Amino acid sequence: MNTTFAYRHMARASVLAICAALALPAFAEEAPIKIGLVSPNSGANARYGTFAQRGAELAAKEINDAGGIDGRKVEIIPADSVCTPVEGVSATQRLLNQDKVDFIIGDICSSVTLAMQPLVEEAKVVLVNAASSNPQITYKAGVGGYKYSFRNYPTDEIRALSVAKYATEKGLKKFAVLSVDSDYGRGAIDFTKKYIADLGVELVSEDYYKEGEVDFRAVLTKIRTSGADAILMYGLADTTPIVARQMIETGLAGKLPLIGNGEFSAAATIEAAPKAMENAIEAAAWLPAYDSEGSKAFVSTYEAAYDGEEPNNHAYGHWETVHLLAQAIDEADSTDSDAVVAALEKVKFEGPMGEITFDDHHQAIRPMLLLEIKDSAPVVTGSVAGVVDYTAN
Repeated sequence: MNTTFAYRHMARASVLAICAALALPAFAEEAPIKIGLVSPNSGANARYGTFAQRGAELAAKEINDAGGIDGRKVEIIPADSVCTPVEGVSATQRLLNQDKVDFIIGDICSSVTLAMQPLVEEAKVVLVNAASSNPQITYKAGVGGYKYSFRNYPTDEIRALSVAKYATEKGLKKFAVLSVDSDYGRGAIDFTKKYIADLGVELVSEDYYKEGEVDFRAVLTKIRTSGADAILMYGLADTTPIVARQMIETGLAGKLPLIGNGEFSAAATIEAAPKAMENAIEAAAWLPAYDSEGSKAFVSTYEAAYDGEEPNNHAYGHWETVHLLAQAIDEADSTDSDAVVAALEKVKFEGPMGEITFDDHHQAIRPMLLLEIKDSAPVVTGSVAGVVDYTAN
């Protein structure tokens, strides 16, 4: 939580205490600020929704313990998207029409977020995304059309460019694609293609897998004879260990590194197949080992709150985004959507990873980590805060 923001809450909390002592009406008696949280709380991606929920709830508790926003408590109202557009739309409609939320955060799944955007635009309710990476989310936002949509998460365009550029600097020029068949997986590859000519990269094969798929031996065997230097994968965290173990079976482990994104740096992923994960290259929004005072404090607080569970990037992203949105509401001195949009457009949020601002498409300009797996541990090799060139689309 940024220091100025915390001090502001503490000062207001003191004022509220004085008001209560004088038996005067206090802001604390006002209705809570309702933030709807759309995430996959059931289905194959439910664990991501659990992380998102816990991160958001932790942030709300911290804000409320500091006095709330102008004395008003923050209430997180969950809604299950099941990671599908149809369910995501239904969840969003319930939050808007039944729960009458003031703001919405969501979704983790890009296809759901894209389906949510027209709904919040029509309702004139601010949506701040904390986890979807498909570039079209913010190509269509801000000056792109959707005034009420923001994203506090790295876009796949910057991620794809950063990963491909770093890989080529290490001499990897021929990529075999193995990505999830979704807006996320295909979007990341599409934006890699946008830059491959400038980088001198060649895609020697291109394959996509369905969610829940478990047998990759045939495609990995094909990749083994393709002449690839690396496997370019934007995939699901639960699938990465399966692919890694089968890379060992097919003789690819230690020969072709994985590059892209799929929670390569997660301890469970590395432990599942350390030989296959060695030298994997990933661009990450955040990781628990990130060495900053604020990040370490978040990890410690989260683990204490949730029985020692280590947070993942979705827990962190939703925690950070609730704090960022709270700062914008506080600076707007209002929950009016247009006032909060104006506040977000000029916000300067000092998070544990550095300053966050938004461009004119409401895409966060924020640090992203480049890391490589060395001796079975993620090593941060640098950071990048890329700016999207929308005219090049």
